[in-house]
Amino acid sequence: MSEAVLSATGLVMRFGGITATDNVTLNLGRGARHALIGPNGAGKTTLINLLTGVLVPSAGRIVLQGEDVTCLAPHHRVARGLVRTFQINQLFDSMTPLETLAMVVAQQGGSGRRWWKPLGTDAEVLRTAAHLLEQFRLADVASQETRHLAYGKRRLLEIAIALACKPRVLLLDEPVAGVPAGEREELLQTVGALPADVSVLLIEHDMDLVFSFADRMTVLVNGGVLTEGTPSEIAGDARVKEVYLGQGATHG
Repeated sequence: MSEAVLSATGLVMRFGGITATDNVTLNLGRGARHALIGPNGAGKTTLINLLTGVLVPSAGRIVLQGEDVTCLAPHHRVARGLVRTFQINQLFDSMTPLETLAMVVAQQGGSGRRWWKPLGTDAEVLRTAAHLLEQFRLADVASQETRHLAYGKRRLLEIAIALACKPRVLLLDEPVAGVPAGEREELLQTVGALPADVSVLLIEHDMDLVFSFADRMTVLVNGGVLTEGTPSEIAGDARVKEVYLGQGATHG
């Protein structure tokens, strides 16, 4: 495996007498396409909250690009390149995709407090925002208020915002959750075309997306790692079929 850009070792998270994360070790190489799967209650959300700094582990260590970030606040991890999308949209409904992305791009460039002023005059901000709108298939709705966007477009905008933060590691938390069937293909294609130099950890219940996207997978059960391997190894693992995919589940 290539050098790890994000490494979690022996993570434990206890809430009173409950162990939600039980000695989890996870490594993401540069440019990884790694999926984290498991049944409801497996501990996926707790693990992501540990990786992003929402929670501080009871035990264990998290290293991001060679730096120990175990106790670092979430915004400091974002500044170091660890960016997360959320299972539920967290967008500004009254802003357009263009305004939203321009604000994020300007913030990344150090002029976030004045984003509304350079929006019409800062050519670099506009170029970057326009590129993101094209990349995430949002150019046709660039001037619509976010509240009026189809749900699939809102999910695309959320990922575009994450990419505007220039991540080295991107955590995608159930990107197709709640997206109607007719809007899923556009989202799946866009996720599949994310920049190769960004390491992606995908948390997802949709097995079509998981098996088409990931080159490596970790299966969580009861807060611990059941197994890790390639998609073909996971698909052929009898324990995974029993606890998660269900007997007879097949994926190529």
